[in-house]
Amino acid sequence: MKLATIKSTGRDGYLVVVDHSLTRAVQVSEIALTLQAALDGWSVVAPELEQVYNALNRGEMEAQVFDTTRVAAPLPRAYQWLDGSAYLSHVERVRKARGAEMPSSFLTDPLMYQGGSDSFLGACDAIVAADTDDGIDFEAEVAVITDDVPMGVTQDRASEHIKLIMLVNDVSLRNRIPAELAKGFGFLTGKPSSAFSPVVVTPDELGNAWRGQKLHAEMQVHWNDTLFGNADAGEDMQFDFAQLISHAATTRKLQAGTIIGSGTVSNRNLDNGFSCIVEKRVVEIIEHGKAMTEFMQYGDRVRIEMFDAQGESIFGAVSQRVESCP
Repeated sequence: MKLATIKSTGRDGYLVVVDHSLTRAVQVSEIALTLQAALDGWSVVAPELEQVYNALNRGEMEAQVFDTTRVAAPLPRAYQWLDGSAYLSHVERVRKARGAEMPSSFLTDPLMYQGGSDSFLGACDAIVAADTDDGIDFEAEVAVITDDVPMGVTQDRASEHIKLIMLVNDVSLRNRIPAELAKGFGFLTGKPSSAFSPVVVTPDELGNAWRGQKLHAEMQVHWNDTLFGNADAGEDMQFDFAQLISHAATTRKLQAGTIIGSGTVSNRNLDNGFSCIVEKRVVEIIEHGKAMTEFMQYGDRVRIEMFDAQGESIFGAVSQRVESCP
């Protein structure tokens, strides 16, 4: 099943069911007005949405054209956004570039932070930046949305709470982050609003690509129409999504609508390219002694997308342009 949120006069948009090919959509306000409402009653609502999805794919319903330029983030604002760093090849390279070893605890204890979730971007919304000197970077990630997760959930049971999957552009302002982290209190101004793929999908929609609580497909990243990376999101992921959820729920329950990100997708094989600019820069530092790739400038575009075995877009594309602050 594929779902999306269309922008409206309200803050949370309205929920639509989207067909498999991402061409047609139907509003389902009689079932659930918003995606959050659907998640709040998922056990009852999901089967009804599935019926609509099947009928839509069979051509049995009147539908509107699905226009990705009209989508909001699937959850335009969420109760919680927790982002991990599950690809340790990314972590190792960043630390190596500054002469630091990766602690052995990172192999068993996931990195995770709580980000701002009150204002997310739609897939085609601009990345608005006040100053390019802030070091504007994209980060291509996978994320899951949960239903209600009990405190202390085990890894074996955590997978039951994964209801939806999507792609993320977790925008970072790299030149702001070091000073913020040096304060010892985490990210804030270095992490502006993240953007999400046009649609979210249920795990069954992914077939064999969803296994081991990981998404085994290439994350294609284009920067200004040039392929920048095609890392396999299922490869080299140290912590699967069940482990990330279990970690997040160690000392508290998670509310329905919690979003948990994988962190920047990264492979040990450098031939697969990169999912963020900073990782390419740190590889340049390791290999050549200095970074040569600049961060994004006004007018730059990034496109993040994933395709199934038949070459069809699974989630639609995150396609954004960097613009100056009005």
